Amino acid sequence: MATFPVVDLSLVNGEERVATLEKINDACENWGFFELVNHGISTELLDTVEKMTKDHYKKTMEQRFKEMVAAKGLDAVQSEIHDLDWESTFFLRHLPSSNISEVPDLEEDYRKTMKEFAVELEKLAEKLLDLLCENLGLEKGYLKKVFLGSKGPNFGTKVSNYPPCHKSDRPKGLRAHSDAGGIILLFQDDKVSGLQLLKDGDGVDVPPMHHSIVINLGDQIEVITNGKYKSVMHRVIAQSDGTRMSIASFYNPGDDAFISPAPAVLEKKTEDAPTYPKFVFDDYMKLYFGLKFQAKEPRFEAMKAKESPLVATT
Repeated sequence: MATFPVVDLSLVNGEERVATLEKINDACENWGFFELVNHGISTELLDTVEKMTKDHYKKTMEQRFKEMVAAKGLDAVQSEIHDLDWESTFFLRHLPSSNISEVPDLEEDYRKTMKEFAVELEKLAEKLLDLLCENLGLEKGYLKKVFLGSKGPNFGTKVSNYPPCHKSDRPKGLRAHSDAGGIILLFQDDKVSGLQLLKDGDGVDVPPMHHSIVINLGDQIEVITNGKYKSVMHRVIAQSDGTRMSIASFYNPGDDAFISPAPAVLEKKTEDAPTYPKFVFDDYMKLYFGLKFQAKEPRFEAMKAKESPLVATT
């Protein structure tokens, strides 16, 4: 099996730019995932985010998770659990407006650090979107402009911890799904593994690497590229030893952003290739929430069927 793609982002600034862009392009076409090193976010900030996140889990969330497991009697369940994710999470919203000051039980230093981290991730997301534009033959800024809507993009962070599970039929830490949105930036534990993407029917481990940022593409990128780039099903497998930290940030279109295949991409498609649907992002999200853990193709088909004559000719 091919090696999971790892990209040194610093090389886009030098003589290896073309080769690095090609590596990103291949990863987007064939994997839907790649791992970034030398991405420009300081290792000091990453170390601080990791320490504070793990400390917060220990202080405020670990006991709550244990109480939830006990209350639901999950330790006594003998069969595999199919309808529960073995995770402890909270969500931070950054754009179009922040909720960080409103999230309970966060120490002020942690709030400040996560705000700083979000600024760096936003810059990295927008840099990556422009690199995708370059690879796709789209004008610089095209993807960012599509994502804007009337109030700007949606950008938020899901902070998760996946506690150890000692059951022989361990539940999925997070059930298999593709992500609904745009581009996802993951800062994950570098010691405890568990994230897998599904490639050709097999689970492929996403390797934990110190100070790396894992990138994966959401459904909206697949639609805008008319299937040239792929969103890919992935899951988290609960581990028997160690708690896995996962900080996933989602740079998504604004609620009223109009999503459709880019005309410049459609010009290059073959006659027999299908054309992806056109829709408003919030309409897609309403459908997604009920079908998250199912294949993406029926979602695309449902949105295609909903196209009104007005939307279809826009």
